[in-house]
Amino acid sequence: MKKLIAVLCLMFLLLDTRAQTDMSAPKRFDYGKMWTFEYPPKDWFKEAYNFTADDKWFEGVRMSALRFASWCSASFVSPNGLIMTNHHCSRDVVGALQKEGENFDKNGFYAATLADERRAKDLFVEQLVKVEDITERMLKIMDKASDDVQRKQFQDSAMMMITKEYNGKSEWKGLRIQPVTYYSGGKFSLYGYKKYSDIRLVFIPETDLGFFGGDPDNFTYPRYDFDCTFWRAYDDNGNPFNTSANYFKFNPDGITENEPVFVIGNPGNTERYRTFKQLEYDRDYRYPMQYEMMTNRIKILQKEYDKNPNFDLLNEIFGLSNSQKAFGGILGGLRNPQLLARKKATEDDIRKKTKIKKEDYWLELEKAVEGLKKYAATVTIAGPGGIKGNAVNLAYALGRYEKALENPANLAALDKLRTEIRAYCKDLTSETEKAYFITYLQELQKYEHPDFKYVGMILDGKSAEARVEKILKKTDFTDAEKVEKILAMDAKKFKKADDEILEMSRILVPKYNEAINAFQSSTPRRRALEARIANSVFGVKGTNLPPDATFTLRISDGVVKGYDYNGTIAPYKTSFYGMYDRNTSFNQKYPFALPARWENPPLELLKAPLNFVATNDIIGGNSGSPIVNRNREAVGLIFDGNIESLPGNFIYDDTSNRSVAVHAGGIVAALKYIYRADRLYSELTGK
Repeated sequence: MKKLIAVLCLMFLLLDTRAQTDMSAPKRFDYGKMWTFEYPPKDWFKEAYNFTADDKWFEGVRMSALRFASWCSASFVSPNGLIMTNHHCSRDVVGALQKEGENFDKNGFYAATLADERRAKDLFVEQLVKVEDITERMLKIMDKASDDVQRKQFQDSAMMMITKEYNGKSEWKGLRIQPVTYYSGGKFSLYGYKKYSDIRLVFIPETDLGFFGGDPDNFTYPRYDFDCTFWRAYDDNGNPFNTSANYFKFNPDGITENEPVFVIGNPGNTERYRTFKQLEYDRDYRYPMQYEMMTNRIKILQKEYDKNPNFDLLNEIFGLSNSQKAFGGILGGLRNPQLLARKKATEDDIRKKTKIKKEDYWLELEKAVEGLKKYAATVTIAGPGGIKGNAVNLAYALGRYEKALENPANLAALDKLRTEIRAYCKDLTSETEKAYFITYLQELQKYEHPDFKYVGMILDGKSAEARVEKILKKTDFTDAEKVEKILAMDAKKFKKADDEILEMSRILVPKYNEAINAFQSSTPRRRALEARIANSVFGVKGTNLPPDATFTLRISDGVVKGYDYNGTIAPYKTSFYGMYDRNTSFNQKYPFALPARWENPPLELLKAPLNFVATNDIIGGNSGSPIVNRNREAVGLIFDGNIESLPGNFIYDDTSNRSVAVHAGGIVAALKYIYRADRLYSELTGK
């Protein structure tokens, strides 16, 4: 008994020690590990992994990686142009490839022969084949500027000039050239992309597999998701591209725990160079409002879905839930005082080491941000949009229409606005539209700043519910005949028109425009200060810190590793056993359902690894990225990050931040035992 008590005491001591870990001290990689290929971290790879990666290694992984259209990442995984990316990157594209009677969502698709592979019109992938650092030339031109405005003008003109010059170089001919700015103007590069435009579908699993776990499992781990798709690139002669020089060989057994792995992909956007005061603004204004907006809209749509279940509505709910979780995760990180203290300490260190001459960039940016706080709710909440409801969008359309009537000769613009107004008048009095309208007014009222008040004029002393009832009862825009009479008025009569929604429009639209103008007019000044701050960070740290993500190709290093969560341990990998357990635990119901072909799986499949996690630094845009080992072998496919990774928008911490990938072993096991996709299996494995 004494031994048991001693063991329990030790366990509680360890748990308490873990809970007391100090997260406030700055860490070496707080700015992340999204390295650019111009400045590869060779010394760090040697230090961290005893791995010497030469120029040939970096060129090989760069040339094997792809940008998938304009929203995801991908890679070549065979010598015959085979492309690997995610199911969720491909799902919206493949619907157009279905023939009569086919249902890829329900049954998936597999091309048994080359002739069966189906071309997706307008789909393309891009390969980064040329990289040129043009920093010295750019700065030489920009340093001649006399002020911030002129410096930006010089930057833009220099970019255009150099891009035009490289378009004429023989080795850059036929490439799409993209100028890239890093460190807010500390570094400049030119990227040359080769575009592949004939992309054909080879394999996509059923949505039940590619979306297994749905919203409940989104941003979580352990995970059991078969989120993969295979395409193929064809040349102008209609033959598969020869990619034998640059592709990732598939290795189903290529990783073990604590082994280094590398993600090569196109992370979309991070904000790790925002100042402490900007992050406070994000914490107190930006993200709480966005999170509440998403939460409220999900409730409205869920209520509608409960009455009228349909796939489109479910998809819309998932999209909002994805944003809600992302905003909530970032907000949770911003509300962690230790993480913010860490950002503050790093910033203070940079400020001490920066020679401030004429002005303190941080102090000036703080003043600019402070001046925008009163407009925050209006800019974030008040504008029109798909999740605001017809009444709000109608108010803005009427504001544009009243302005357009001042130029009656522009018939096309007026006709377009009339069509828009008629569309917004539909269903104004439905329960869902009322809910949108009430929620909108409640949010504006809740977050209205005392120095920028106008919501009371719209509410007219009533609650949001009572005001919406009165507006919809009195407005003429619920009557199609009266709408046509209003739209037939000339500018003079329209200005005199008396209607509840028109009155709201005449209050709301000018205030929104005022707020937007305040933000936009301060943008050049804020961007110039941000550039100086980022340059100060770069001046102290140099390329030892990677720049913020910009949906350009990066390489991120990490190790395969589980982590502590919910009082237990998340394993570094999961298996198909776990997927079937989740399926039966939820009574085979969506989003944990499995198609009939997955019944009675063989033992070999059950034991195969399905997903795994690693400490690699990723963010949206990395979906579809290959994860490779030091031998440049594809060992997995990135499809998500865990909930703990979401503060990675502003700070990277590998304590529990994990990228989540489909295991290469799971891919080949499913192809072999479930789909009987022999041709694809052989192409990937060489067997």
